[in-house]
Amino acid sequence: MQKLRRKDLIGVPWKNGGGITRNIATGMRGDALAWRISRADVDMEGPFSNFEGLTRILTVVSDHSMELRHDDGVLHAHSWTPLKFDGGLEVVSHLPDGPLTDLNLMFDPTLCRAHAKVSRGPDQIAPPTDQSICVLHVLQGTPQSEAQGFGVGDSLFLTSSDQAPVVLDQGDAVLEILIQPLDQSADIRLCIAER
Repeated sequence: MQKLRRKDLIGVPWKNGGGITRNIATGMRGDALAWRISRADVDMEGPFSNFEGLTRILTVVSDHSMELRHDDGVLHAHSWTPLKFDGGLEVVSHLPDGPLTDLNLMFDPTLCRAHAKVSRGPDQIAPPTDQSICVLHVLQGTPQSEAQGFGVGDSLFLTSSDQAPVVLDQGDAVLEILIQPLDQSADIRLCIAER
């Protein structure tokens, strides 16, 4: 099982000064981006970047909520509640409760499908048995695997080559992201962010 500790994330300031992004991992099929996961500290309201052709799943992983306003209405991003929308949708964020942190999954729907949910203990999350990858981002508590404990903001990467499950005790919670290649014979390379 591969992992990325929160302390090893590298922050990159946004060009508009409205926040900081910390890349977690990407999935590459050759030179093409299949998916990307990043964590962002959102300090200011403003327009989202356009990722036309990709699907986005945004999850607020801190307290507070965010409104994403667009021409046809408002999307509400609540804490620990994954919100899926078109990456090309032109939205402007509003922070009614103040700054927050979110986790963004962006994926190419022509190459893979993806789902995100919050899993709470007591529970066990087993590695996938096919070419999927399961990414766990710790929201609360100290989940365990192979005699190691993981803290809030750490990320774990489970593939079919792994054996041990991740154990969630009472009070533990993770954001569980499952990414499945549409073509199970395709080689999508996992690239964890450089420390």
